[in-house]
Amino acid sequence: MPNLFKSQRSNAVTVKVKELSLEPILKISPQNNVYEGDTLNITCSVSDSREDYRDAELLLSQGNKILQRGNTSIHVSWTARATSLKLTIECWLYVGNVAKVDNKTVSVIELFSVPTLKMSPPEVFQGDSIRLICQSERLSYKRLGGENLIYSLEPLEYHMSRAGNGVFAGNAKTIDSNYTCTAAAKGIKKKSNVLTIRPKVSVSAPKIWVSGNAILGRKIEIFCLSNTGTPPITYTLWKTNEQKQIAIVQEFSKPANFTVYISEPEELIKYFCSANNGGKKPYSSDKLHAAVIEPMTEAHLMVLPISGDISEGNSVTLICSFKGTPPVTVRWFRDGDPNALETTTTKINTTNYPFILSKEHSDKYYCKAENRANSVESDRVNLVVGMAMWKKLLIPGIVILVVSSLVLVGCVLFIRSRRGKRETAAELSVKPASPKSDDSLTVTLTHDTEVYNAATDAASFYDDKEGRVTNGTRGSVASLPADIINRSSCSIPASV
Repeated sequence: MPNLFKSQRSNAVTVKVKELSLEPILKISPQNNVYEGDTLNITCSVSDSREDYRDAELLLSQGNKILQRGNTSIHVSWTARATSLKLTIECWLYVGNVAKVDNKTVSVIELFSVPTLKMSPPEVFQGDSIRLICQSERLSYKRLGGENLIYSLEPLEYHMSRAGNGVFAGNAKTIDSNYTCTAAAKGIKKKSNVLTIRPKVSVSAPKIWVSGNAILGRKIEIFCLSNTGTPPITYTLWKTNEQKQIAIVQEFSKPANFTVYISEPEELIKYFCSANNGGKKPYSSDKLHAAVIEPMTEAHLMVLPISGDISEGNSVTLICSFKGTPPVTVRWFRDGDPNALETTTTKINTTNYPFILSKEHSDKYYCKAENRANSVESDRVNLVVGMAMWKKLLIPGIVILVVSSLVLVGCVLFIRSRRGKRETAAELSVKPASPKSDDSLTVTLTHDTEVYNAATDAASFYDDKEGRVTNGTRGSVASLPADIINRSSCSIPASV
């Protein structure tokens, strides 16, 4: 219907429920001074068995465990076990959907406690002798009546043997192993917790090495490691017989590292290390063998020949000497040029760079020596390349040619004057008579009133004709100007 309508209330009816006349009855004997292993007589029944309830059912239980079922009466003989400090027994009566219960609690005294399994010594290495001890801490001696607990080990293998009641002797395995033990008396058995034995692996003789390069005068790191051994491992660094540092490593295959300062090349071989993880004795490494690198301290550059002819076409050798641990990489440079002229590696404290000279080689040179520690540079050496010998010999020839030319001109004039019947004299002179490299040179021919001159700077004939090695600047190429001043239309130039 689209609309809802409420009716009037009905009449009320009273229902009376009669309580079930049956009640469950639980009886336990004994109820006091009950020990583990004692027998309990338990009876579960109904209060009025005269009434016949065909659908009635009795159920006797302890916790979640059903002990027995029946109709009107249940009797059970049950051995008490101290699974807890108190033991609760329940008697249930079911009639149809109705359930009624009667319960009682009995305190149970422990006959003996759960055994514990221990190992002696508490820490062992592979193959070491061990003793496993199984023992219950608490016992009811009066109730046991002099009866001993019987202990057993599981698993009892060939390497473990009974050495007494609750004592088992043998050797530790090379792998982890699990054991349990059982204590038994008066039909009661109790099992211990699992004991896991993890035998330790002894350390091997450690190895010692240096991280990176050991450079004299600097701090270095020394590492020590045993390939086998159960951590924690205690590593000790020794210098001769003096203990220097200790490090404890908690991880597998992790080396101990020590930082030391090396002040002498022979100092490093005095170090060694030892390792111990609780074994009978520590193991020591060999002495530390590592090369100590002496840093480069100085470098010198020398030019050969020292006082010889450093001129075009000749050979010259740059010799670089230095101090430092080889191998040493040596580079030769021309001042202002970042590119090396030559690079070589040597195991001795000197090396050389030969080359053939040309005029363009006049410059400043230096060498750079480098080893695994550092690098140093030499001082700059100024190399001045002189003129070639054949050019030096050509200059006097030019002078002779000029003089000869003037003499020839004088002779020609003299012959002409003779033909013209003119008695005149001609005179040729060179000043100064013995010119030096810094003097001016003048050649003069005098015929009658006419004078013919050829002049030049004597220094220009010899400047830069000989090579020099100095700390000064680079020399310049000399030009050799020569000219002849004569009558208006005649000139004889000479140049080199």
